[in-house]
Order: sequence, then C-alpha cells, then structure tokens
Amino acid sequence: MMQGFYLSGDSWIHRMKAGHKLLVLLVAGWGLMWVMHPAWLLLVLMVVLLLYGVARVSFRRVWLRVRSLTWFLLVIGIYLAWLDGWHIAVAAMLRLASLLLLGLLVTLTTPLAAMMDVVTSVLRPLERLGLLRAERVSLAFGMTLRMVPELYAQWIQIREAQAARGLESHPVALIVPMLVRTLKRADDMAEAIDARMDE
Repeated sequence: MMQGFYLSGDSWIHRMKAGHKLLVLLVAGWGLMWVMHPAWLLLVLMVVLLLYGVARVSFRRVWLRVRSLTWFLLVIGIYLAWLDGWHIAVAAMLRLASLLLLGLLVTLTTPLAAMMDVVTSVLRPLERLGLLRAERVSLAFGMTLRMVPELYAQWIQIREAQAARGLESHPVALIVPMLVRTLKRADDMAEAIDARMDE
C-alpha cells in the first residue's frame, strides 16, 4: 500500500476529509497570490506553523523534509530583491514558504489512497467524455507522490556512499547515479501503471 509522507494521527486535521483539505490548499494558493504585504504573509505562515502543532507533527521531521528547499527559496529571494527590491522578495519568500508548508501538511496528514480517490472522483466527468482514464491518472499521481520520499532516501544513500569514498565534493559523482536510479524507478513506475490498467 502506498503511503507517501503520511503520518498517522488523531487530530481534527487528520480526520478532515481529503477532498476538503485539497480544496483548502487550492483556495489558499489562489488567495495568497493577492496578499502582498509581508506582515500579513508572516501571519499566514505563523498560522500554518500553528496547524503543525495542532496535528502534532514535530518541527524536526518537517525540517528534514524542507531543508533542501531553503536554498531554492534563498535564490528566489535574492533574485527578486535584485530585480524588484527587498519588499517584494520577502513577500514572495513568505508566500512560497506558506504554500510549501501547507502542501506538506496535507500530505503528512492525509493517506495517499484518500488523495487518489479524490483525484479519481474529480476526473470522472472527463473520463465519461473519453478524454482520459481517471484511474490511470490517479494511479500516476499517487505513485509520483510515493516516489518523493523514496527519491529523498535514495539521495541520502548515494551521498553517504560517495562520502565514504571521498567523493562528496564531486557533483557528478552524486548526480549521475541519482539520475540513473531515478530513470530506472520512473521506468518501473510506468510498467506498474500499465500492468495495473491491464488487469
């Protein structure tokens, strides 16, 4: 059974229906695009962090999953500061951080199977029109999300193995095996989807 990042719990956030969580995430993403003042965006970020406390998800666990993205946020912030000024840069970084953490909270508190069911239900009308196969898209969605923690663990393994060989400072020594394993995993995933759909 595919679980992804899901952490079991009994908070009201865990009990909230998957469809409602995804709808909140969609509305929040749309709404935050209209919030420009850093003070309001900081307040939103604090509310999101408070929700982690409600869901009883440790900040250490969250940090382990998002720390690799901090460089991405910093690069975006520096670029926007140079282009449009620090006010715009800070607002953009707070907005992205809030959306990132809110999206992670949804995946941490929602079983992957429940999210796949929502995707299938949403896509049923398009399937009736003959535009796609809802179960195939839902399965691809679920397996893609399932790959994220696997790829992260895979990166850690490769980095530790190369560090033991004294190659941690060589990007090629890390990127090449990661790329090969990722392509192999993607190929296996495609075969699994085809096999599932042929059943």
